Amino acid sequence: MKKKMFSLLMAVALVVGVLAGCGSNSNGSASTASSDGSSTGKNAVKIGGIGPISGSNAVYGLATRNGAQIAVNEINKKGGLQFQLNFQDDEGDPEKGVNAYHKLKDWGAQILYGCTTSDSCAAVASETYADRCFQLTPSASSATVTEGKNNVFQLCFTDPGQGAAAARYIGKNRLGKKVAVIYNNSDPYSTGIYNAFASEAGKQSFKIVSTTTFPGDSTTDFSVQLNDAKKAGADLIFMPIYYTPASLILAQAKSMGYQPSFFGCDGMDGILSMEGFDASLAEGLMLMTPFSASASDSATKNFVSAYRKSYKETPNQFAADGYDCIYALYNACKKADVTANTSTPDVCKKLIKTFTSADFAFSGLTGSNMTWSAKGNVSKNPVAVRIENGKYVTM
Repeated sequence: MKKKMFSLLMAVALVVGVLAGCGSNSNGSASTASSDGSSTGKNAVKIGGIGPISGSNAVYGLATRNGAQIAVNEINKKGGLQFQLNFQDDEGDPEKGVNAYHKLKDWGAQILYGCTTSDSCAAVASETYADRCFQLTPSASSATVTEGKNNVFQLCFTDPGQGAAAARYIGKNRLGKKVAVIYNNSDPYSTGIYNAFASEAGKQSFKIVSTTTFPGDSTTDFSVQLNDAKKAGADLIFMPIYYTPASLILAQAKSMGYQPSFFGCDGMDGILSMEGFDASLAEGLMLMTPFSASASDSATKNFVSAYRKSYKETPNQFAADGYDCIYALYNACKKADVTANTSTPDVCKKLIKTFTSADFAFSGLTGSNMTWSAKGNVSKNPVAVRIENGKYVTM
């Protein structure tokens, strides 16, 4: 009797253990989709993400991660193909980006989403190229990111593309006659945009009357640059820089009574959400960006509503880029028949073929009918917005 009772208890314990294991994420067991759309386990395609979610560039990494997670949740609620997103912090540092990639590789990532910043993305791209891991970045815009690497694709404009587009937009719309440029000469993003802008400016109706630089985002005094622009009579200042130095330039221009128009690029998106920033300083600021949260189409409205509900703030362009990245991967994976059982090199081979095929196009929040070249560059139309009453308004 004791032996029979012991056997029965062991059988019950075994069944309970098996059932418990089916719901576990730690051992890579069966996939489940919860009420919020998150998915874990062996039936989900593993997507690794990298970006700064701490440090001075956290606003970008947090936005891309949050936008991507909303897309993952929506996709998993559909049923069928499931995604699992594992996002690692690199603080915007290339070395930490490579370390984060190796963590994701050990986890079993089949696709890399990211990196968020160009320097980190370029460093990680060398690793993914060697490993034949497909990589799609939402916001790393430097041309060096994809150069010589057929597995790395960009959803954002390249730096040269942004610079040339900004010059054409300013010229076509006659936004200024005398233009000053202030850029960061230590940053590939900033210098890449400036070089293309300066090249295209010679074909436009305006003249560059002042070009000044600064050595890094830790710079706090821009009086020399602003005085040079003012002395040259610049009525518009083009700033292909990030929002932190831009916020200081706007404040210092006001304090010295200098009121030109200001025009920036996508790196300036996020300035309104800076802690302690006086939004009135950005009134009238124009910038190139593929997304405006104030757009009236249903897709944007639904995304903005979901983002505000989840994160209690209005999404910026980087959040929209992250959202679009995941959906572009979803569409491509479905077309290429990628599953959770497809090896990382095979996923890479399938997605390269799909993204560069003539019959693959993707429409999302940041553009319609996006297509990709064999070099990994995206083709889509730029959009310019102006800040009015603390909101982005499409120009």
